Amino acid sequence: MQRVTYVSAGLLALALLTACSAKEPAPEGIAMAGGARGPAVSFSPQDKTKDVPTDQPVVVSATSGKLRSVRVEGTKSASLEGELSADGTRWRSLGTARPGTEYTVTAVSVDAAGKQSTTTSTFATVKGKDTFDIETITPNKEYTGLTVGVGMPIMIAFDKPIKDRVSVERNLIVRSSKPVEGAWHWFDDQHVDFRPQEYWPAHTRVRVEARLAGVRGGPGMYGKRDVTLNFKIGRSQITKGSTDEHVLIVRRDGKKVRTMPMSAGQGGQWKYYTTSGIHLAMSREPVTIMTSPGIGPGQAGYYRLTVYNTVRISNSGEYVHSAPWSVGSQGSANVSHGCVNISPDNARWFIKNTLIGDPIIITGSPRKLEPTNGWGHWQENWKQWLKWSSLKAGPTIALS
Repeated sequence: MQRVTYVSAGLLALALLTACSAKEPAPEGIAMAGGARGPAVSFSPQDKTKDVPTDQPVVVSATSGKLRSVRVEGTKSASLEGELSADGTRWRSLGTARPGTEYTVTAVSVDAAGKQSTTTSTFATVKGKDTFDIETITPNKEYTGLTVGVGMPIMIAFDKPIKDRVSVERNLIVRSSKPVEGAWHWFDDQHVDFRPQEYWPAHTRVRVEARLAGVRGGPGMYGKRDVTLNFKIGRSQITKGSTDEHVLIVRRDGKKVRTMPMSAGQGGQWKYYTTSGIHLAMSREPVTIMTSPGIGPGQAGYYRLTVYNTVRISNSGEYVHSAPWSVGSQGSANVSHGCVNISPDNARWFIKNTLIGDPIIITGSPRKLEPTNGWGHWQENWKQWLKWSSLKAGPTIALS
């Protein structure tokens, strides 16, 4: 049988009066600024939240009215910048918070009548046990100079192994005055490098922003600091050489500027072949002491030579360098132990006119340059390069 409840008119009126006079609590996470009739502001993380991940964004929303300003200030002078939406109803932090830090969020809002109110909320981030830092970043002023060739990669070495590659990579920002498609590539847990899909456009300004302070690098390990690097791509200079034709041709901005007879590796043993592939100029050395690979003093084939005006192109001992002893063979035969020999005059010109990061492409040899031999980054095609990226490729951000 259906149950029917009858309520008298008096009791019903009393119930309605009671319901209308009751003060409803604010929803969880929402602070009622200026009393119940003021603009409502919500915070994420919620007030007094502990152990907040450092990469969790701070979001402040005006559920009625609009936000005038938001400040997020932490202990030890830590603060977070942010962006306010166009309609003034939502603010979101940018960057990463510091581990083990208590933050105070202060929001100034205004209601439809123009009444201004201030609301605050606090939260504390997770404590970190360890930190990591950038050990080296290339290019740099000391080693490469800050104007480099069109093939120059950005190379970062960390002082500790990185376990959370995604978190770190998403905080490595590349800006350029001429946007290009590019991607980061992890060679191992401590080395991540960036290169464009194609060579950098000539005369491009580049900025690297490693926003790593507070970024999670692994369990209990967070970035120690932010690092910013500015450098410039110079003119486009690409050198091509053939071990079959025994000649190097240098083109600058597409125009041939120098033709140099050369002598490459004589072969016979694998180590005596010059590697084929896209090399990059890695250093310019006025004087280099060269010794025979794998052969010590007193053994057959041992040598120790002082060589002048050298441009290094790999980690396996290959240089483009002055070789007065082989001038008679340059342009006609391969007689070196693996280096590219050119005349003293051509070597003086080449070292003077080469930027670190200039591509030097050698063809004709059966021995291929490995991608990990020096800066053999361009030996991998784009699909291979992206295989070792934690995030997708994308265009660099415009640099004004």
